[in-house]
Amino acid sequence: MITILLTLSLMMIIISNLFMMISFIISKKSLLDREKCSPFECGFDPKCLARIPFSLHFFLITMIFLIFDVEIALIFPMIPTFKMVNFFIWYKTSFFFIIMLLIGLYHEWNQNMLNWIN
Repeated sequence: MITILLTLSLMMIIISNLFMMISFIISKKSLLDREKCSPFECGFDPKCLARIPFSLHFFLITMIFLIFDVEIALIFPMIPTFKMVNFFIWYKTSFFFIIMLLIGLYHEWNQNMLNWIN
């Protein structure tokens, strides 16, 4: 019984190593694909000088995304609490929150931050 298990495990190891060697041999990776394997973060090229000017437009677009992401996270709990609390308190809070978001959106619109192409 033990010899059968040892034989099967040895065969599995040999077959798996064989498949890994075959995939390594026929893979299309080369040194020219080095650029594809490098990380791409924040629009910076990791192979260039690190002290290049940072685009403020990119930063502000990121802030817009975070603001609207937080907005959704705060609006979702408002829906189930509608029947749990006083209607007028809920309405005032919701109205104030939505007005603040609309004022922020209007400010971003006036600053031309919603234009994706500069």
